[in-house]
Amino acid sequence: MENGAVYNETTEPEAKRPCRSPLGCTLQHLQGWRLPVKGAQAMLSFVAVICEEIVEECIRCGGLYFFEFTSCSAFFLSLLILCVYCTDVYETLGKDKVEKL
Repeated sequence: MENGAVYNETTEPEAKRPCRSPLGCTLQHLQGWRLPVKGAQAMLSFVAVICEEIVEECIRCGGLYFFEFTSCSAFFLSLLILCVYCTDVYETLGKDKVEKL
């Protein structure tokens, strides 16, 4: 005990943090065909919203209102998916919570 064998270092060396981009954008979770598909989904749903807004008059507007609701919902949900998978939110929440969401 006098030679100091009992007293070992109690702290571990600090791990080096991975280098991240300034805005926290990463594409590692949407690789291959998934990123272009999600981008196309967001663009097409946005085009659907724009096309719906062009209609000025309609006789039976129920279908148009349903189309407006679904296209807006698809646009915002696809943007949410892109934001979650392409930013640090995925690492912050964790894979299991993102899958539940």
